[in-house]
This record gives sequence, structure tokens and C-alpha cells, in this order.
Amino acid sequence: MHNEKAISFEVGQHRCLGIVHKGKGESPARTGVLLIVGGPQYRVGSHRQFVQLSRALADAGIPSMRFDYRGMGDSQGRKESFDAIDDDIAQAMQAFHANADIDNVVIWGLCDAASAAMIYASKDDRVKGLILLNPWLENSGAKGQTMLRHYYLKRLFSKAFWKKLLSGGVNLSGSLRDAGGHLKDSVSKQAAEQGSYQQRMQNGFNAFGGTTLLVLSGVDLTAREFEQQALGTKGWTGLKKEKVQIHRISEADHTFSCQAWKREVEKLTINMVMEMSQD
Repeated sequence: MHNEKAISFEVGQHRCLGIVHKGKGESPARTGVLLIVGGPQYRVGSHRQFVQLSRALADAGIPSMRFDYRGMGDSQGRKESFDAIDDDIAQAMQAFHANADIDNVVIWGLCDAASAAMIYASKDDRVKGLILLNPWLENSGAKGQTMLRHYYLKRLFSKAFWKKLLSGGVNLSGSLRDAGGHLKDSVSKQAAEQGSYQQRMQNGFNAFGGTTLLVLSGVDLTAREFEQQALGTKGWTGLKKEKVQIHRISEADHTFSCQAWKREVEKLTINMVMEMSQD
């Protein structure tokens, strides 16, 4: 049996719901994991991912908490954009500390929840680690570069594409217009989006001094966009720090939907928290 407790906490005038999982064993880890939910989603997660992860953590002696931020699941209020949930995360952190015997917290997030964690983490000294899965870092420029590199160039080396082209089955002028549009996006729009959530992610992550595990799926354009925009640019100095580890799961999709991928993510999460607890 797992020791799981439903709690509520206030964010402004709204009541939010969380589930705290106590770690098993006589001496549970003093570092807990706060799961931020990507949207539109609630605390259970796609294919019960967050429930299973929290129970795996509990079996390893690691406390965790998953919660619905405002406007999602069973929490009150209007749904906020992922880049406007600092208050939700801060109050969830407070509730987690009040209901679990922990000293430090690792924030775990998938997609735009990972993005929200990057924006928030450096503002809270209680956050000692981040586990970021396929962070959302979309903009027109990055999307254009990603489509050119991972779609159009791939098609040029496809036998099926050339066979279809020679048989008249490809709208060549339309394809060229599409490719040209993506190239134009890549060149002309990237600078215009500076100062938005992408820049806040970069600034927040560069300022974070804790341990980070970045997990990227091999079959996911969101992961490819993040690699294109963050790993390939000088501005993301935080990714070059010694405390940052990058792990790729080559066959995984965006949400790590099969059991093998979920188990691998659980193992990576447990190993990171246990290593931090021993430092």
C-alpha cells in the first residue's frame, strides 16, 4: 500500500488540489520531487504517467507531490498560461514542505511544465534540482529550422519521395513554397520573439545553480526544437554547466507512452534524487 494524501492549498483567492506521496521505509529521502503538470493536463498525467511515477518514487523512499494548478483538474480559478504559474508553483512548494518531511525539492516537468520550471527555479532557494523532459521552446524561427532539417531534408534522401516525384505525385511548387516559408520564418521572425517566454526560460535556467537532468525523446519535434534552439546556441550557458546531464531515449515519443520508456524515466528520476540526497 502507498501512503497518499489529498491536500488543498490557496493560490490567491483560489483553492488548488494536490496529492502528497510519502516515501516508504524507515528513513525516507530528505529530497522530494514536485511534479508540475503540462497542459492541458491534470495531476494524473497522460496514460497515468504521474501516478505511476509518484508511486515508483515512493517505493524508492522518495516523497513527491503532484498537483493541479489554477483552472486545471479539481483546482479553482481560470487556467493560466504555463509561463504565468510562478505563484501556483510557489504555493505548491509551501504545501509540499508542510505535508512532507523534506529539506530540498527537485522539480519535475514535461513539455511546457519543464518550461515553467526553468522560469521559476532560480527564484526559490528550496529548489536544488530540475528534471526536464522535452521542454517546450517553440518559436517561428526554431520551428522553421526544425522543419527544414528534420522534414524537408529527410524527404530529399527518401526513395519514396523521388519515386512519387517522378510519377507526378508531388506538388513540387507547393512544397517549395512551404519550404521557403519555413526558411523565411527561420531568418526573419526569430529575433522578434526575444523577450518572450523563451528569453525568460533562458534567463531563468542560466541563473539556476542546482543539478539538472535533461531528458530528450528521439521521436519528438518538441525535443528537436529545443535542441535546435538551446543546445546549438551560445546564449544557453546554463546547459554547459557541470551539474547538467543530458540523456536521450532514442525511440521514445513525446510523453514516453510505453512501459519501457516510462520505467527508464522513473529510474533516471530515482537515481538523480538518490545521488543528490547523498551529497
